[in-house]
Amino acid sequence: MIRRLVPAALRRRYALKFGLVLLVIALSVGAIGLVETAMVADSVEERVLADQRQSAVEEAASLERWNDRNDQLLLSAAQAPVLGGEENESEIENYLADVYGELPDNARTNALYVDTETGEVLAGAGDDPDTLEGMAFPDGEKLDDDLSEYVVQRTDAYAMPDETSLAFDHRAVRSYYIGVDEDDRALVFTFDLAERSSEMPVATRSGTTVTILDEDGRLVADDAYLGYREDRETVVFEESYENDAVLAAVREGTPGAIRLEESPGDLLGGEPYEFAPEGYVVGYQTTNEGWIVLVHTAEEQAFGLVDSIAQVGALATLVGVVLVGVLGAAIGRTTAASIDRLTEKAARMEEGDLDVDLESSRIDNIGRLYDGFDAMRTELKATIAEAEDARAAAEAERDRLERLNRHLESKADEYSDAMEAAAEGDLTARMDPESENEAMAAIATDANEMLAEMEATVARLSAFATDVATAAEQVTASSEEVRAASEEVSGSIQEIADGADRQNDAVQSIETETNALSTTTEEIAASSNEVADVADRTARASREGNRAAQEAIDACDDLVAEHGTVVEEFEDLRTEVDRITSLTDTIAEIAEQTNMLALNANIEAARSSESSDTDGFATVAAEVKELSQEVKDAADRIDGRLESIEGQAERSARTVDRTGDEVERVTDLVSEAATALEGIADHAEATSAGIEDISAATEEQASSSEEVAAMVDEVATISEETTAEAESVAAAAEEQTSALTEVSGSADDLSQQANALSAALDRFETDATVDSKEESDDRSDSSDESDRGGISSDESNGGSEVPEDETPAAFEFDDAGVDDTDETEMDPASPDEERGG
Repeated sequence: MIRRLVPAALRRRYALKFGLVLLVIALSVGAIGLVETAMVADSVEERVLADQRQSAVEEAASLERWNDRNDQLLLSAAQAPVLGGEENESEIENYLADVYGELPDNARTNALYVDTETGEVLAGAGDDPDTLEGMAFPDGEKLDDDLSEYVVQRTDAYAMPDETSLAFDHRAVRSYYIGVDEDDRALVFTFDLAERSSEMPVATRSGTTVTILDEDGRLVADDAYLGYREDRETVVFEESYENDAVLAAVREGTPGAIRLEESPGDLLGGEPYEFAPEGYVVGYQTTNEGWIVLVHTAEEQAFGLVDSIAQVGALATLVGVVLVGVLGAAIGRTTAASIDRLTEKAARMEEGDLDVDLESSRIDNIGRLYDGFDAMRTELKATIAEAEDARAAAEAERDRLERLNRHLESKADEYSDAMEAAAEGDLTARMDPESENEAMAAIATDANEMLAEMEATVARLSAFATDVATAAEQVTASSEEVRAASEEVSGSIQEIADGADRQNDAVQSIETETNALSTTTEEIAASSNEVADVADRTARASREGNRAAQEAIDACDDLVAEHGTVVEEFEDLRTEVDRITSLTDTIAEIAEQTNMLALNANIEAARSSESSDTDGFATVAAEVKELSQEVKDAADRIDGRLESIEGQAERSARTVDRTGDEVERVTDLVSEAATALEGIADHAEATSAGIEDISAATEEQASSSEEVAAMVDEVATISEETTAEAESVAAAAEEQTSALTEVSGSADDLSQQANALSAALDRFETDATVDSKEESDDRSDSSDESDRGGISSDESNGGSEVPEDETPAAFEFDDAGVDDTDETEMDPASPDEERGG
């Protein structure tokens, strides 16, 4: 296939083919190198984007932790007892000052205790405005609602007026607020969003800018203090983010990163960011409350390694291609020159110049190829000399073979005439075995022996065909008589089988009825036994009921005696209830003290808010307070339960008095029931005795029924066996009749085939004869053997003897010897068909 595609001019020039292969190898190396370099660069680029996405995820997690920390600080501070008891503004003022001092100093703004209805600031620390409206608090309307004491709420980012600063009119802040025990009071903490820049994980990374947007895409935090470290012109708080492609990617809802082949807008390009690369990468993540974290990194910073890998890969690919070309050219040039010289010398050898110089100084494959051509030239010279000698010998042998061929043709014609005569039916024809060729003489001798055997065989077949026809007629007559008798026997046996079937059906019906009678008798016996058992159990139950009634009378007497004791126990119960009431008061006092301990723990939690275990300590304090409140509630519930128990005890005492009267009345009724149970026991014993007599008689009847059923089963089994045997005999008789019919048909066919064989054999001319006495003896022997049901092996081989002066041939008379041969196949006019027969 490749040879047909490659041009002949290219296939004839090794140097051109070698150069083309080098070019393909060089191009392949270059393509593979470039593809691998691109794949590595793509892999590194994907990893860079994944790192950028992870940076955004970390920044979002940091923002979530910052909000959660502020929530926890506010929640811990709100649990203080000073905020839940009688309002004392001076104590609250001092408490808030302590709490404010413990807040993170880099972002704290104020801690306020406010009236939720009016928005008035009742106490505070840090920037302490008179009202929430004065600090531009955005959730003033939400304070009018019922605030939870356990869930901290957050405002959106907003600009709080700053009267203490000379450079800025406001600050970017966020407030957290929660309700306290009082219905119209709340605690508010405010933190500076600009000062949070120092807490960002990637704040110190060069070439990277982090911005945080609210749900509306406005800038609310970053890693550059929102421009508050410069002047008013650099403040970017609540500026809108400019890149719509980034915002569209963020709205898909999953964290990711995007590469932008453009410069950022004026917001990032100007102060305070001065982030203006030619291209950049943005990682994005959305927090749980909808704020968007964006991490921007310059493209040269993020993909510097990718560009280096691409350059190194391209350079390595170029070097590989050059090396392949240089080495291939050096090797191919010398190889092509040697092959061209060898090709020229081979062409001279082809023209007949066998004295060409085939020496070479090379010892590689090319040198061995020169040596091979030299050896081939020497061998070729010797072969040419041998071929000339062989040609002379072949010419002499050709003359001898021509003479032999003429002799063989004449003998073949002679043998052909003899075979044609035999084929036409003259089995006396013979061949002359005298010949110059031993093979032809052997053929003539073997053919003469074969014709002699065929002549004797045809004579035996004629005699055997006559015997077979006679025997077939006798077998046909006998089989007809046997078939008629078999049909009569088959009809009689079928009638016997039908009678056995009817007998078997009758026995099966008797067996079914007997089994039903036996089953009914057994059920009656079982029912009688059950009734007897019930009567016996009734008598025993009556006696036991009598004893139980007597015991009940005794128990009633004991109840009357214990009635007074129970009344005294109820009096003791009232005394114990009074003691438990005193214990409950003590538990309530302990709960109050535990509550105070929890409030002190809240104060300590607020003071240690900067330590690593602040959250855990505050949580424990809250749990202790809740536990103390639960203990107090439990004590109140116990007190109420004791009052209920005391009332129940008084009601139970009255019930016990009524029970005593009822016990006396029940005692009289039980005595009357005991007398009646004694009479029932006497009647039940008499009933049990009568039923036992009935049960014994029924069991005896059931035993007799089972014996009858067993005998009927045996008769049914015998009947089934008789039916089966009769059916088997009937089937055998039918099979015998069918077999005799087939035998009769086969005998008729055999007689017809024997007649056809005799007619066919009459067409052959033979000198062999079969002695009449031997023929008669053979027929007698065949008749005797047929009477005994078989034919001996000698008769099966023809039933005649071959004269002593002829060698008999083995002849087997099988099914093929009596085929219905069509007369046209034995037509003497078709010698080929006769030879085939």
